[in-house]
Amino acid sequence: MAVHAHPDDESSKGAATMARYAAEGVDVLVVTCTGGERGDVLNPHYPPIEGGAEAMREIRRAEMATAAKALGVRHQWLGFVDSGLPEGDPVPPLPEGCFALAPLEVASAPLVEAVRAFRPHVVTTYDPSGGYPHPDHVMCHRVSVEAFETAGDPERYRDRGEPWQPLKLYYNHGFSMARMRAMHEALAAAGRESPFGDWIESREAREIPERTVTTQIECAEHFPARDDALRAHATQIDPHGFFFAIPRDVEAATWPYEDYELAVSHVPTTLPEDDLFAGIRPEGA
Repeated sequence: MAVHAHPDDESSKGAATMARYAAEGVDVLVVTCTGGERGDVLNPHYPPIEGGAEAMREIRRAEMATAAKALGVRHQWLGFVDSGLPEGDPVPPLPEGCFALAPLEVASAPLVEAVRAFRPHVVTTYDPSGGYPHPDHVMCHRVSVEAFETAGDPERYRDRGEPWQPLKLYYNHGFSMARMRAMHEALAAAGRESPFGDWIESREAREIPERTVTTQIECAEHFPARDDALRAHATQIDPHGFFFAIPRDVEAATWPYEDYELAVSHVPTTLPEDDLFAGIRPEGA
């Protein structure tokens, strides 16, 4: 089970991993907490959308269905309303009724129900920072941890199905500095322009601490499925923009993995790992 804040997050964070496992016969479910209805149109080639949040919600629902099909995964909405990304000085308050303002137990209850119904062995989500400081990403982390910790407790969320305890919890690390530097250096060595120079300098200037990558999943074979899923989110992803700035042959040769941090494991495992199911299924299965 991969838990994400908005439609399109699943395609930019761990998509090739999901496509790989789905192709191997693993049952994979993406859970999206909000409808993404307050998101801006980020693709400069996409026409303006009339009809406000309702229209955006319907468009993004259709995009998500196409992306899930490209990855070969199942999908479920939690049904919360996008909080938007507050900007300005001072930063405005979050809108009433949004996901990030929901009480933790209210926001977590449908995810606990989803965990108990789907019965995943592995859950992936964001680290405590949310990956970046969007209020929905931070809230997604909080509800994911709450669901992971309580879904197996028969005394919690009693009306939300039969208890089920997932065995491992991972944080996505798709934009680690190690990966960015490796790509940047590979592109420079090939005499190609790198989109990562300013990003690396900015993160270093802000002294953003790097979290530990414990697990790398080799999945270059499934980068095309990831790219198809990204393109499905046409309101958000410019097919000529950042996500497609790396020549795919350079990417596959330099960093054919997607990176994760093992946050919790209820089974014995040895780090580093090359399988999210290490310690769960027989070795080599």
